[in-house]
Amino acid sequence: MAGPHALPLDAIVMADIAIVLLAGAGVLALARRLRQPPVIGEIAVGIALGPSVLGLLPGDLPQRIFPDEARPLLSAVAQLGLLLFMFLAGWELDGAMLRGRQRAVISMASSAMAVPFALGAGLAVLLAAEYGGETGTSAFVLYLGTAMSITAFPVLARILSDSGMIRTPVGVLAMACAAIGDVMAWCLLVVVVAVAEADGGGRVVEVIVLTVLYALVMALVVRPFLRWALHRAGERAAAGRLFTVVGAGALLSSYVTSWIGTHAIFGAFAFGLAMPRQLRQGLRESIEEPLSKVGTLLLPVFFIVTGLSVDFGSLGWSDLAVLAAILAVAVAGKLVGAMVPARLAGLRWREATAFGVLMNTRGLTELVILDVGRRLGVIDARLFAIMVVMALVTTAMAGPLLHLLGVTDPPADTARLPAQGGRDARADEELTAAGTRGDAAK
Repeated sequence: MAGPHALPLDAIVMADIAIVLLAGAGVLALARRLRQPPVIGEIAVGIALGPSVLGLLPGDLPQRIFPDEARPLLSAVAQLGLLLFMFLAGWELDGAMLRGRQRAVISMASSAMAVPFALGAGLAVLLAAEYGGETGTSAFVLYLGTAMSITAFPVLARILSDSGMIRTPVGVLAMACAAIGDVMAWCLLVVVVAVAEADGGGRVVEVIVLTVLYALVMALVVRPFLRWALHRAGERAAAGRLFTVVGAGALLSSYVTSWIGTHAIFGAFAFGLAMPRQLRQGLRESIEEPLSKVGTLLLPVFFIVTGLSVDFGSLGWSDLAVLAAILAVAVAGKLVGAMVPARLAGLRWREATAFGVLMNTRGLTELVILDVGRRLGVIDARLFAIMVVMALVTTAMAGPLLHLLGVTDPPADTARLPAQGGRDARADEELTAAGTRGDAAK
């Protein structure tokens, strides 16, 4: 990106961010036409601007547009967008979804996590010698099992909204199970990070103990304080400044978990979980909307930073066989782990299959997990590229398969996520009844 004179680094970074935002905006319309969530188009743009597509043209364009010296700054911007995303994802999780059906939902969510985790860990044992990174076999096995068991709660919510399924029994069930699965996945990743970064067994225990203590502080101290402070917030004019305080709190929480030895994303996610759900009219929006807009502006940079690390040209024929195996394990593990307990809980086969398809949605959450593994050196560059493809395929297949199963409404451009506590009563009643039938059948 050289001009008549050398450009300062900040100017290059600003131009790079502009390119990413414009490219992402341009692909959104295509994603909608293909019945895909926006994240699919944004991930594809990130890969296209990297060595896998743009790098095939003469002139080493990815290096010229995104030079090495600009990438640390782009990475910092990407991490800020990612932390805001993780905070908002944590805030979106609502325990009210479990009310009256805890046993059924927890058992289904556990099965939908455990089966792909076990299959992924088993496959990791076979792949460790060839694809393991610098952190040892134990971290690699735990990591791949965790990566296989992911369901992306935010992307799932968007798919359900766009397909008109957000108020159906299957949709409510999928949202509740994905919420539990998200928490389980982040807990597993804490263990993976502790194992990967620790010098010995004592350090692993120390990191896990400190993380548990921090979680208790968030639940027993920070959450009640936030509830008290936000309920005492004054008029909207004063509340308009709260988003800066809340945003700072999320970033400070990220700093603490980084200091503990896990990862910054856990702190942002934990702070989101600690936020109160029931706030007075307009207060939540005055906090959430500005942070969401900033996150929406910055998060596409995360896709380009990820895409610059994906190089399909490095994959050989043997890697394609591994890709096929990973896709088979990822899809089959989630389908079996979700379908069977859903059927036992009383859902019809078509609904149980739709539930399995929805739980296969990995999306952005999977990309976050993969980015953590790449930065820690748990996986090598080839497996990183393979896993990115798996994340794309399992997310992209959800819409067409749901349409094929006949469980979606006609194109639901007007569908919107319900307000807090506004789920359809019939869906809740049917799902509670299904859970009761499942409990009685055990």
